[in-house]
Amino acid sequence: MTDEASYDIRIHGIRKVEGKRGTTYTVRWKVDGKSWQKTFSTAKLADGHRSDLLTAARRGEKFDVATGLPRTMVPEVAAITWLDHATDFVRMKWPDAAPKYRKSLAESLTLITLSLVIPGGQQPDRADLRKCLFRWAFTAAGANQPPPEGLREAASWVQTHSRPVSDLENSEVLRNTLEIMSKTLTGHAASDATFMRRRSALHNCLEYAVERKRLAANPLAQIRRKRRPPTPAIDRRRVANPFQARDLLMAVRKSDPELEAFFATLYYAGPRPGEVLNLRRTDCTLPEHGWGQLLFASSYQRAGHDWTDSGDAAEERQLKHRAVGDTRPVPAHPELVDTLRRHIAEHELGPDGRLFVARTIRGGSRRTAPFDTPVSMNTIYRAWHRARKAALSPEQFESLLAQRPYDLRHACLSTWLNAGVAPVQVAEWAGHSVAVLLSVYAKCLDGQEAAAMLQIENALKAERESKG
Repeated sequence: MTDEASYDIRIHGIRKVEGKRGTTYTVRWKVDGKSWQKTFSTAKLADGHRSDLLTAARRGEKFDVATGLPRTMVPEVAAITWLDHATDFVRMKWPDAAPKYRKSLAESLTLITLSLVIPGGQQPDRADLRKCLFRWAFTAAGANQPPPEGLREAASWVQTHSRPVSDLENSEVLRNTLEIMSKTLTGHAASDATFMRRRSALHNCLEYAVERKRLAANPLAQIRRKRRPPTPAIDRRRVANPFQARDLLMAVRKSDPELEAFFATLYYAGPRPGEVLNLRRTDCTLPEHGWGQLLFASSYQRAGHDWTDSGDAAEERQLKHRAVGDTRPVPAHPELVDTLRRHIAEHELGPDGRLFVARTIRGGSRRTAPFDTPVSMNTIYRAWHRARKAALSPEQFESLLAQRPYDLRHACLSTWLNAGVAPVQVAEWAGHSVAVLLSVYAKCLDGQEAAAMLQIENALKAERESKG
C-alpha cells in the first residue's frame, strides 16, 4: 500500500467470460482513471468482491492508487509478494524437476520477476538483480542460505520492491509483463519458442497461486494476445540423408576416431545425446553378424552445479518422461554394431564400462587412465564442427544441414519413418509419444524433394502421352 489514494472511483458490472477451460467472472473498476479487474471462478465470488468494493465506496473510503483497493482491503490482499510466491513455486517444483528444467524455469522467472517490481529507492544494477534472482533466489541455495556478499543489496531491494501477487489481476500490469517476456535482453523480439516457454512458466506459477488461494482465478486466461504459436516441426534443412550422414561419420573417424561411435549411435539408434553419454558396455548386445540391441537406462545431464541435487555440474537421471529404473531397448543396425565393436576394441572404456569418456584435459593434452568422466559436450561440438567442415561443401557447411549433433537423431527418426516403420514403433524407440513424433520428426530427408518432383513429372508426362 502507498500513501497515494483517491476518491475518484467507478465500479462496473461483472463480465462473464466463457472459455475453453470453463467460465470465469471478472469484476472491473477504476481508481483515479486507472482500470483494475479481478477474476473469479464463480459468479457468487465475483458478486461478493464487487459488493465489498461498493460498500467501501459508499462508506467514503479512499482507494489505494497502487493496488486499486479500499484501504481496509489492501493488507489482506497484498499479504504476499510476487517474489515470495515465485520462490514458493520453485521450491514446490524443485524435487521432481530435471536440472535443465530447473535452470530454464529460473531463467523465465527471473525475467518475469524483474517486470513485477515497483521502481524506487537506490535501485541496484540490473545485472546484479538478474544474478541475484537467477543464481540465488530461484535455486536450492535460496531456501537454505543467505544471499552471497555481493548480492545482498540486490536481494534486499527486490524483496522490498516486488509487487503483490494480486497486482497481476490488473490487465495493464499483466500485459506489461507479457510484453517484456516477448523481448530479449537487448530489446529484440524473442523467438516464439522462447516466448511460449516463458508464458508456460508464468501460467504454471499463476495456477499455483490459485491452488494456494492467493488468486481466485488465473488472470492469464483473460488476456487475448495475438502471437503465432511456435511450430514444433524440425526444419527439414537440418536433416541429413543417408549419404551425407555416412560422409560425416567417415570424417569423424579420420579426425576424432574415439567419437565416431558416439555420432554413429545418434544416427543409427536415435537416442538423445545425454542417453548416449551414459551408455555402458553392459547395455550393448553386439553380435558378430546382424542386428544388435542397445538398452538405454539413464541420461547424463550437465546443467551446472546450481541446478543439480548433488551440487556437481552434472548428474545422472532417469530417461526423459520415464520413471526411475525404466529402460528403453532400441535395435542396433549392423553398421552401428560394427562401429561399436571397433570402438570397444580400440579405445579403453571407463572403469564402469562407460563407452564415451573424456580422454583429454583442458588445453587438449591427453588424459591418462582411468577415464572416469564422460566426454564433455564442448568436445563433442568441436569434433562435429571439424567433421562438417571436412565432409560438406562450403555451401552446406554454412547451411543448417546437420548443424548440431542432435540433428542426427532427427535424421534417424525421419529415416525410420520414410522406410515405412510404424509410427508407434518409432515413437517407442525414440522415447516419446506418437503425437510428438508426427508433429516434430516426420520430415522429408534432404535430397528426396528431387525424387518427388520426378515422380510428379513422370505422372504428368504419362497423362499427356495417354491423351496424345
